[in-house]
Amino acid sequence: MQKIAMTTPLVEMDGDEMTRVIWKMIKDELILPFVDLKTEYYDLGLKNRDATDDGVTHQAALATKRLGVAVKCATITPNLQRVEEYGLKRMWKSPNGTIRAELDGTVFRAPITVPCIKPAVNGWTSPITIARHAYGDVYRATEIPVKKAGRAELTFTDADGNVTRETVYDFDGEGVLQGQHNKLSSISSFARSCFNYALTTKQDLWFSTKDTISKIYDQTFKLTFESIYEKEFKSAFEKAGISYFYTLIDDAVARVIRSNGGFIWALKNYDGDVMSDMVSTAFGSLAMMTSVLVSPDGKYEYEAAHGTVTRHYYRYMKGERTSTNPVATIFAWSGALRKRGELDGIAQLSAFADALEKATLDTVNDGVVTKDLLPLTSIPATAVYTDEFISAIKKRLSV
Repeated sequence: MQKIAMTTPLVEMDGDEMTRVIWKMIKDELILPFVDLKTEYYDLGLKNRDATDDGVTHQAALATKRLGVAVKCATITPNLQRVEEYGLKRMWKSPNGTIRAELDGTVFRAPITVPCIKPAVNGWTSPITIARHAYGDVYRATEIPVKKAGRAELTFTDADGNVTRETVYDFDGEGVLQGQHNKLSSISSFARSCFNYALTTKQDLWFSTKDTISKIYDQTFKLTFESIYEKEFKSAFEKAGISYFYTLIDDAVARVIRSNGGFIWALKNYDGDVMSDMVSTAFGSLAMMTSVLVSPDGKYEYEAAHGTVTRHYYRYMKGERTSTNPVATIFAWSGALRKRGELDGIAQLSAFADALEKATLDTVNDGVVTKDLLPLTSIPATAVYTDEFISAIKKRLSV
C-alpha cells in the first residue's frame, strides 16, 4: 500500500513514562504503516529538559509557531519528590505552561463519547467542551517560603517609576507566599478565541470566575469578556441563535450538573485544569478527552489531557504488561494529522485521521477495551492489554 505523503512536518514533542512508551506504540502500529510521517522531533522527556536547562521546551514552542501544528505527549511537571527521583538540577516549571505562554492560546477540551459508555451524570446527553485560558495564574506564579515573622507586600513600579504598594499580610511566623499575574492582551485573546469557537461550533458559551471575592483579578476577566462580547460578537451570536452567559463559578458548577451538556464552558487556567478532569471523568475516563491549544493567530498544539500514568510505568519497568488507555494520545495524533491535512490541502491525510478515530471508537464499541473502561461499558466487554488494544485498532483500520 502506498503511504500518504506529507509536505509540512508536524512538531513532535515526546514525553515521559508510560505515555512515552505508548507514544512509540501508536507511531509504529497506527501511523507509520499508513503515513509517510514527517515530524520535527523534540524530546520533552524530563531528563532531556533537565539536560538542556529546559531549552528544548522553548525550542518546541517556537517550532510550533513556525510550523503551525504540533502533537505533544504527556510530560512530568516535577515536584520535590521528582527532583530527587530523577536527580534534577531544579524543579522545572510545567512544560505545558511554558508552551501555552509562548503561544498565548486557549485550550479546548471535550470528552470522546461512545454509545456504550454512559455519562455518570444521567442528564448529560451532549459533550461539554472546556475552554481553558492557557496563560498565567498559578502556572506562572512566583512563590516565596516565609521563614520568620515579617510583612509581605505587593509592589508594582510602572515605567515612569511610580510605585504602588499594598500590604498582603503581616506574618507572625512561618508561612508561604505566592504572587500571580495575567495580561490584558492574553485575557482578550482568550475571550475572542472562546467567542469565535462558539460561533464555529454553534454552541452556547458559558464563562465563570469568582469576581465577588477577587474584585480586581477575576473581575478583569469578567469585564473583558463582557466588553468584547458587546462590541464584537453580540450581533453574530444573536444571528447564530446562540447565547453568552456569565455566572459565578460555584453557581456554574451546580448549573453544569443540572444541564444536558452541549455547550462550551470557559474558565481561567487553573479552574479549567480542574473542571476538565471532572467533566472527562464524569463522561467516562481521563483518557477519553481531546485537548487542543489554539493560538490567536491560528497555531495548533494537540495533546493528551491526562498525565504520564506513573503507576503503570513502574509496573512496566518491572516487566509487567499494563492495560493503559491510549485513546486520548491517539486522538492527539489524529487531530494534528487532520489539521496538517486541512492546512496543506492533503485530503487523504485528513481522511486517514477520521479513519483512525473511527477504528478506535469501533474497537471500544465492539467490546474490546482497556481496564479503566470495563466497569463503564453498557455492553459485554473484555479488558485487554495496551498492545492488544492497539492491535485491535490496527486490524479495523486496515480493513
